[in-house]
Amino acid sequence: MAQHFEVHPDNPQARLLKQAAQILQAGGVAAIPTDSSYALVCRLDDKDAAARLRAIREVDAKHHLTLLCRDLSELSSYARVDNKQYRMLKLGTPGPFTFILEATKEVPRRLSHPSRRTIGLRVPDHRVTQALLEAMGQPLLATTLIAPGETEPLNDAAEILERLHKQVQAVVDAGACPMHPSTVLDLTGEEPLLVRRGRGDPSLLGLSVD
Repeated sequence: MAQHFEVHPDNPQARLLKQAAQILQAGGVAAIPTDSSYALVCRLDDKDAAARLRAIREVDAKHHLTLLCRDLSELSSYARVDNKQYRMLKLGTPGPFTFILEATKEVPRRLSHPSRRTIGLRVPDHRVTQALLEAMGQPLLATTLIAPGETEPLNDAAEILERLHKQVQAVVDAGACPMHPSTVLDLTGEEPLLVRRGRGDPSLLGLSVD
């Protein structure tokens, strides 16, 4: 049965987030709020938890998972970033953007794209997410909480708890999130490629889209 942690969205209780972090450190999968939608998360280096996270979403190894990082300096430990990419990252972080970049050796090979050696990274602009990352002391492996066969992210913590209480070990409830996943940009080519249009506005990064 998943543990339910009801936290204040702007001033989350450190005690509760520490308990949620302990569940993640022990190999749990949790549903947490972000600045785009609710997400499923687990510890970066936990192979079994990552497999369960993929199983809940029903996605395979080719589906990009995302590392939620505290800031740009942490992000740069897990991705190779040149000056041009860094300027764009600086414009979009923190915020509802996921950037696909070439992974460094700090990222376990099983978590990067099997043929491209890339990984999605983002710095969320949400106090609860940031406080949980601080409690963890490391990035969290994440994927948007979209139920199999559905197209919209789950947004209500009570519904998440009801539907996933046997599959996740914790639900961090900070109220409703936006109903849109993050905007995904692939920065590995000569020019940025818009993979998914979500909550983040690409024009904020200097990109023109139709």
